[in-house]
Amino acid sequence: MNAPLIRTVALTKDYLLGDTRVPALQGVSLEIARGEFVAVMGPSGSGKSTFMNLLGCLDHPSGGEYWLDGEAVARLSDDALAGLRNRRIGFIFQHFNLLPRTSALDNVALPLLYRGLALADRHARAAQRLAQVGLTERAGHHPAQLSGGQQQRVAIARALANDPALVLADEPTGALDSRTGIEIMALLQTLNRDGMTIVVVTHEHDIAAYASRIISFLDGRVVNDRPNTPHDASADLAALPDPAAA
Repeated sequence: MNAPLIRTVALTKDYLLGDTRVPALQGVSLEIARGEFVAVMGPSGSGKSTFMNLLGCLDHPSGGEYWLDGEAVARLSDDALAGLRNRRIGFIFQHFNLLPRTSALDNVALPLLYRGLALADRHARAAQRLAQVGLTERAGHHPAQLSGGQQQRVAIARALANDPALVLADEPTGALDSRTGIEIMALLQTLNRDGMTIVVVTHEHDIAAYASRIISFLDGRVVNDRPNTPHDASADLAALPDPAAA
C-alpha cells in the first residue's frame, strides 16, 4: 500500500498575544492520500488557514509531526522549508499574486528561476503549463490585460510549473464571479483526474462540493472528515445559461 502524501500526528500551533497563549491548532491527526481532492472548511478562526500554512511549509508547528511525501517536516530549518516548498508544493491564492509588469509566460516561469534552469528551458516549461490551462494565446499578456478567470489560470499554471506533489489552493474562487469560479473548479477537477493531489481551503459549501473529501475545522480541531460524491463542475458549467446569448 502506498504511503500517504500527507500525514499529521497531534499537530498543534500556538500564537502569543502579549503574555497570552492562543491555540490555533489543537492536536490534528489525519492522512491525505496521493491523488485526493480535499476541501478544508471552517468559519473564521477555526484553524483551517493555520493548517494550510503548516501543510504549505509556510510556518513551523508548535508540536506534533508532519510528513510530506515521506519527509519529516516539523523540525526543518527555514531554508530547508523553503527548498521543500519550491520542489514539492504549488500555491494558488485568492487574489492571484501575479507580478503586474510581467507577462503571463514569465509569471509562470518564475518558480523555475530558483531551480537554476536556463531561460529557454524555463520558458519552454512555462509554455507547456499555459497550454495545459488553455492560455497559449495569452502568454505575452500582462495581468491587467487578462480577465480574473484568466489571471487565476495563469496562477494555476505557475503552481504547476515545478511538477509539485501537492497543490494548495486558498479560496481560489473568492475573487471571481460564480460562473468563472465553476470554470476554475472544472480545471482543478481535470488536474485531479490526471493524478494531482489538491487541497482547497474554502468557506463556500458550493465550492467544497466539487471535492471528493471534506474536512471541517472548528476551534483548531477537526470536527468532521467525510468522503463526498463530487459535483461535476463541467456539467454544472454546461447547465448555466450561455452569457453570449444574454
